Parts: sequence; C-alpha cells; structure tokens
Amino acid sequence: MKTSDVGELFALAALWGASFLFMRMGAVEFGPVALAAVRVIGATLFLLPLLRARGQLGELRVHWRPLLIVGVLNSALPFLCYSYAALSITAGLSSIFNAATPLFGAVIAWLWLNDRLTPSRIVGLAIGFAGVLWLAWDKASFKPGGSGWAIVACLAATLCYGISASYTKKKFTGVPPLAVATGSQLSATLVLLPLALLWWPAAMPSQTAWIAAGLLAVACTGVAYVLYFRLIAHVGPANAIAVTFLIPVFAVLWGWVFLDEGITPQMVIGCAVILAGTGLTTGVLKLPSRAPVRA
Repeated sequence: MKTSDVGELFALAALWGASFLFMRMGAVEFGPVALAAVRVIGATLFLLPLLRARGQLGELRVHWRPLLIVGVLNSALPFLCYSYAALSITAGLSSIFNAATPLFGAVIAWLWLNDRLTPSRIVGLAIGFAGVLWLAWDKASFKPGGSGWAIVACLAATLCYGISASYTKKKFTGVPPLAVATGSQLSATLVLLPLALLWWPAAMPSQTAWIAAGLLAVACTGVAYVLYFRLIAHVGPANAIAVTFLIPVFAVLWGWVFLDEGITPQMVIGCAVILAGTGLTTGVLKLPSRAPVRA
C-alpha cells in the first residue's frame, strides 16, 4: 500500500473508533433511538449531494427494496444496538465485540452463500468465538444495572452486520458502492425517524451531546463511508478489512483519553484472541503450512 493509503486506513480506524466514544457521550441525553436516528439523518444529508454529483441518484429508485433491507440490517438495527450498549458499557468494550463482525460474516456466508471454510478459517472461527465467549462471560451480568443486555446488543449488532454483508454480496453486485452506502442511510432514516419522534427526549440534549451526535453522523458515518470505499477501490477489500484490527485500539484510546475509561487485562487478552481469530478467518493471518516431503 502507498503511504497515502496507509494514512487513510488509520484515519478510517480513528473515525470508526471515535464512533463508540461519541455514542457514549450522546446516548444518555438522546436515548438510543433518537441518537441512532440523528446519526443516519446526518449521514444521509452528507452523502446525498455526493451521490447526486456523481449522477447516481437513479440507483436509489432501481434498488429501493434491497436498499431498505440493507438499511435496516447494516445501519438502523446495529446503530440502535450500539447506542443502547453505550448506556452501560465502555466504548472500548463495545468496539472489541464489534471486532467479531467478520466471524459472524464468515459463518453466514458459509451457511447462505456456500463459501468454503478452509482449515485456517475454521481454526480462526474457533479462536475468535472463544475470545468472544470468554470476554462476554467475564463481563456480562444480568442483575439490575449490569452489562449483560448491553453485551447481547453488541453481539446482535455484529450478527446483523454479518447477515448484511452476505445480502449485499448477493444483491448489489455491480451497483456503485456509494449508492449502497447512501441508500442504506436513507432507508435507515425512514425507519428510525418515526420512532425517534415517538421517543424523543423530554429535555433538550445539551450542546455537548449535539456536537457528539453531529460528529457521529458526519465524520464517523458519512466521511468514514467515503474513506472506506476509496480504500476498497485503491487497495482492494482484503486490505481494507485490516481496519478491523485498528478500530478497538483507537476506541480504547479515545475512551481512556476523553472519558477516563479503564483498560483491564481481560479486555486486552480478549481483544487479542478475537483479533487473532478474525485475522485467520479473513485471511490476513495464515496458519504455517508444512513443507512438502521429498522422496
């Protein structure tokens, strides 16, 4: 990769890592539903002019049905789940569970699209899910005020991402990626806006909460999508997926710097195990192969 591509990769990881910080900053005052709605509305307003400038608005009319499904699976439900989780668990812990997304994606692709599971990927799935279960078992508590349901919400979000990845691969081959990104945010807006009006907070959120929600929408969603698709175009999806490994690093860092969130040994170990499994599952890491024996 070029130096500029590496810079964009780190910028994308920093933005997506910061999304967990901004959700923590805005979730209490907005509530999960309103915060998720503000996020997709802002992202839609940012992306629509870009799509129009490229002359691709017509793609939204042609593919509106599958875009509605992707909007629910890839934006509305995951954003809602992570905003709910932000009420009770740290930004770093949410991002570590988010790193398991490729694991769910690989299982769904195997069950739905008949993607082949190599021995390396099977080992990766076993390692990755073991890390998820160990970390969840260590952190989950379903007592009043516990984090159990927040962790369930994070895992539900990663499952939605996994289903969405296979659905996108099946339905949007040849469709411009920016059209898929914009259409998914617009669809999520149509789904979440009525719910947000119903559950809008009684007290107007503070200026700090609004700034966090605005940055979450424009920077961490709108700009991040543009960067992500630029990376796919320049270095390919296999290299772009490496951002998965960097997001928890930035999320933990931002939470520690701005919210004084603690970093426990269990989080570090769990993150390392999940990322090792993710690396094997996605092919970024490979098991050592045995050298052929010569006669």
